[in-house]
Amino acid sequence: MDLVVNNLSETKALARNLAECCSSSKETLVIYLIGDLGAGKTTLAQSFIQFFGFDRVKSPTYSLVESYQNEVINIHHMDCYRLSDPEELEYIGIREYLLSGHMLLIEWPELGKGVIAEADISITLSGDGIQRKINIKPHTEIGKQVTKCAIT
Repeated sequence: MDLVVNNLSETKALARNLAECCSSSKETLVIYLIGDLGAGKTTLAQSFIQFFGFDRVKSPTYSLVESYQNEVINIHHMDCYRLSDPEELEYIGIREYLLSGHMLLIEWPELGKGVIAEADISITLSGDGIQRKINIKPHTEIGKQVTKCAIT
């Protein structure tokens, strides 16, 4: 599914809509965020996480992972950009993030290949300036359900 967003507000609205569609899932859900530096991956992740009531959402670029948990949700936002070896993810307990009901938003997933879980949904962002092209691709049945919900 290819979409075009024309401004930051549309990107944030798409992220909130996606989050709402994910909110009722009790399964583990893995979302890959793919794109060049500055493509909007972190902005999309921040808006997604803010939907669940977390006001302060910071980039996990230096910490590799930031977790957001409350009585409703467990979200883990990962950024693999600074990994020198995918095995580093084992040291931070990557398997614990895959418990039932947890959601993972993973930036630069190709750098964690072989260690991170397969995606339920891949979101590829491209473009510069304000307009972005966004491709949403489901890979699993839950991914198909969420994608269908998010784009209708």
